[in-house]
Amino acid sequence: MSTTHQQAEVVIAGAGLAGLCTALELLDRGRTVLLLDKDGPEQLGGLARESFGGVHLIGTPHQRRLRIRDSPELAWEDWQSYAEFEPEDHWPKAWARRYCERSREDIFDFLDGRGVRFLPVVNWPERGLHRHGNRVPRWHIAWGTGKEIVARLAAALEAHPRRRNLELRFGHEVQGLELDGGRVAGLRGRRMEGGAPFAVRAEHVVIAAGGVCGGDLSRLRALWRKDLGPPPEIILNGAHPFADGQLHDRVAELGGRLTRLEWHWHYAAGVHHPAQRKPFDGLSLVPPRSALWLNAHGRRLGPPPLVGYTDTRYLVEAILREPGGYSWQLMNRRIAARELAVSGSSHMTAFVEKRRLLLLQQLLFGNQALVDRLIRECPEDFAVADSLPELVAQMNARSLFGLRIDAAGMRADVASYDAEIDRGEAFFSDEQLGRIRTARAYRGDRFRTCRYQKILDPGAGPLIAIREFILARKSLGGIQTDLGSRVLQEDGSVLSGLYAVGEAAGFGGGGIHGRRALEGTFLGACVLTGRAAGRAIAEG
Repeated sequence: MSTTHQQAEVVIAGAGLAGLCTALELLDRGRTVLLLDKDGPEQLGGLARESFGGVHLIGTPHQRRLRIRDSPELAWEDWQSYAEFEPEDHWPKAWARRYCERSREDIFDFLDGRGVRFLPVVNWPERGLHRHGNRVPRWHIAWGTGKEIVARLAAALEAHPRRRNLELRFGHEVQGLELDGGRVAGLRGRRMEGGAPFAVRAEHVVIAAGGVCGGDLSRLRALWRKDLGPPPEIILNGAHPFADGQLHDRVAELGGRLTRLEWHWHYAAGVHHPAQRKPFDGLSLVPPRSALWLNAHGRRLGPPPLVGYTDTRYLVEAILREPGGYSWQLMNRRIAARELAVSGSSHMTAFVEKRRLLLLQQLLFGNQALVDRLIRECPEDFAVADSLPELVAQMNARSLFGLRIDAAGMRADVASYDAEIDRGEAFFSDEQLGRIRTARAYRGDRFRTCRYQKILDPGAGPLIAIREFILARKSLGGIQTDLGSRVLQEDGSVLSGLYAVGEAAGFGGGGIHGRRALEGTFLGACVLTGRAAGRAIAEG
């Protein structure tokens, strides 16, 4: 089978969010671009199109309108606290600093200029637990979710006055890189349909192919951090199936530096995705603050008790220390309707369809439709019952690895929590109730957080227990890059002609997040690194 050859000024491997932003920046600067993607046109935008669409932003009009006092200096302090950078993390720190300093101009203004609109209320996840995270709200949710972000950028490409300078090809798998005289001068691969090989010669090559473990959880297990103990028997996959790390390996073969590949971002509240589009396909829930987080025996986790919106890394590590490596969240329907959400676009109907009246209705009365849908579509992970003994029986029917629910212990934990609520706010000592009180003090969380809701409230039933697994989502490490998204070699010099953006670059510098991520920095860093690559290519 003969190889098809092509010449390009700039070729980009991957049409996810980072690849789209790189292409837009290059078109704006008069360059000619060939954009390749392994997937079909209906999946343009990659994992970003399935996301909730939250972007970490600093100093926005939305924050000012809510009288949120934020600044790049405060954001940088919070980022460093959360990241726990190592002394040698020069480039990750440089990228993180750049993000804090330039998020308004390089991310917010860029998206706003393409028609992306954010909800007026700024959300506040990752507040921190043992160390401070976000000390003010920074999570801006795109009206229309990640699907809207991708649609707006795709529309900007199609309507671009230099659209003739862009060629977009789907069903093309990039498998290798070409080196010529010490410079990366192109790439090669095969077509998904028919397997015909192709090769592209280019002045500049940009890798925007995602992380290292989405397509194969065995690689994730091989890279598993030793300090977490052995990986759990069940890990759900929330990453893109084509993010397999193949191009990371090719970069390393050419002398490019890979860093922090053992660092990944997992979520603690994954359930089995009803579509099962890939092995162990997972759906990431946004865990309710008012639910009790239990281990596989049904006993409350802690101290401190596990609570959503605090420190995702801590939640994951705490669950991994427990038998079975999975957990339960116990709530009633009132809590679920008010607080339960899905970290993705397909289940958040009011957001993705931009239905303001429906969103208002859900804020006032709870998202009953989402609760019903999850119970209906995820029966293996959702147990529903009118009484605690009946719920325990259903939980035991779903228990794994021979583990059983400690019915008496679970009943005692629930009774103790409910009794503290009965004693009144002035006498709270339970840390979870204290965090609920703090959350409700911010008006952006007040409508979405129950006011000290007892679990066994007879008027709030039925009871719901959700079996949850660790869900793999993002690679925090990757190909090391400088602030122009140029790939660096082991000696720190530039690997000429080659760039990496988005998750492929650890979202900047081979690990912009350090040990843990402030939510919304994934999408934001795809924009930031993609635009930086476009500028560096055009100005270089």
